[in-house]
Amino acid sequence: MTDPVRIVELSKHVGRVADAKISSIEYINRETKFLALNALIEAARAGETGRGFAVVANQVKRVADEIASLSDELTSELSGSINELVSLGGEMVDRIKFHQGQRLADLSLNMIDIVDRNLYERSCDVRWWATDDSVVNALEQGNGDSARFASKRLGVILDSYTVYLDLWIIDASGKIVANGRPGSYPGVVGRTVASLPWFREAMETESGQDFVVGDVRASKLLLGAQVATYATAIRRGGKADGEPLGVLGIFFDWAAQASTVVKNVRFTDEERPHARAMLLDAHYRVIAASDGQGLLEEIYPLEADGRKQGHYLAGDGRLVAFAETPGYETYRGLGWFGAIELLPE
Repeated sequence: MTDPVRIVELSKHVGRVADAKISSIEYINRETKFLALNALIEAARAGETGRGFAVVANQVKRVADEIASLSDELTSELSGSINELVSLGGEMVDRIKFHQGQRLADLSLNMIDIVDRNLYERSCDVRWWATDDSVVNALEQGNGDSARFASKRLGVILDSYTVYLDLWIIDASGKIVANGRPGSYPGVVGRTVASLPWFREAMETESGQDFVVGDVRASKLLLGAQVATYATAIRRGGKADGEPLGVLGIFFDWAAQASTVVKNVRFTDEERPHARAMLLDAHYRVIAASDGQGLLEEIYPLEADGRKQGHYLAGDGRLVAFAETPGYETYRGLGWFGAIELLPE
């Protein structure tokens, strides 16, 4: 496959070689003219004896003038042709970069769309499970037996939904009264999450149709695992308009699922060694990356400029493409982005 970037590089190289060689020719030609001039001066001093030598010197000067004329023509013609070739090659590169940018923006949209569809299911799960009798009873009855039964019920759910690390039942004060994997996370029950935003926001939801989402973060209680937290109020009687009794928190195994998304982007063989696929939150924080770098710490300098989808060439030569979450069905999305950067080769 013809590489237009290589064409441009070779054109510039040819231009540099031509300039260097023509400069050498002009230097040699100037020296030749200087020698011819000295020869004419010496011939004039020699008088009749130097007349034949003067003829040769004049002939050398004439040849030097012709060489100078050819050098000027060569410079003019080569310069124009090489500049046009570089310009045409540059335009070809720009067109290819534009189409490549559009394709990478589509891949970015595909990434965030996969995530949206997945997280839409999480929003459904949390609202559904919050109405489970065992979950509601754990807070309505408020005793050890109901909490232990609820823990077993959450364990059954987790056995079927392997994308979750744990499920928590939390009372109105913020204390965790039951979790689905006490064997894996024995230090959870009895701890408080009252200060966490997702708990407070879940307690304030207006109905059982509402849910909240916490920022992707590393959870200390879940042994440092990266989780996306979904929560909703557990309501009296399991009714959508019932009194909030506490909160159900479900913890999506973010690192494992997100890593699969960003590492399976369909780059070409030429792109893959230079490409980085990322998921960014609404603050442009890197929450997943195909190279595993900067997770939950790096703020990526995305220049979206209010656009939902697009691409641009950064000052350092990186081709950056992005797409903001479009949401899925009733899930509006969280303002996250799929993003790809392609480093210059």
